[in-house]
Amino acid sequence: MVVILLRHTTPAGHEGVCYGSSDLGLAATFADEATAALADLLRPSRILTSPLQRCAQLAARAGQMFGTTVHIDPALSEMDFGDWEGKPWSSVPKDQLDEWAADFFDARPHGGESVRMMQDRVQPVLAGLQRDEETTLVVTHAGVMKISAAMQGLPDPWNLTIPYGGVLQHG
Repeated sequence: MVVILLRHTTPAGHEGVCYGSSDLGLAATFADEATAALADLLRPSRILTSPLQRCAQLAARAGQMFGTTVHIDPALSEMDFGDWEGKPWSSVPKDQLDEWAADFFDARPHGGESVRMMQDRVQPVLAGLQRDEETTLVVTHAGVMKISAAMQGLPDPWNLTIPYGGVLQHG
């Protein structure tokens, strides 16, 4: 079993904005970034993707390249930041950020998902893939990849820096 988690390429209009579950389009650099991100991957027998277009379009490109069917799984979406979605991080009230920092796993000052809620959504999917015999490519988001890193026992998974087009592989 090999599970390859691939972060989406650069989204359009993302600079300084909270965009978890927002369905941003792709930057003009998509074609070049997609080519680079897919260049050295193992050939997957299955591809799963978040439904958000920044992932689904990269997954479609991978599906064409590898001749593999792409399956959309909403559980692989990024965290829903509720009222913070689409707002500049600089406009999020400091007291709300402090509340989230004080209870990182369970606070929901934005009214969206807590980190624990996202974990409860994502972990069963990732755990199922880890028990599988197939090589699976998962095109997803940094938050999902951090949950995977935590499941694998990697050090300090919540502070991992995962670049656009970055890979985390298990197995």
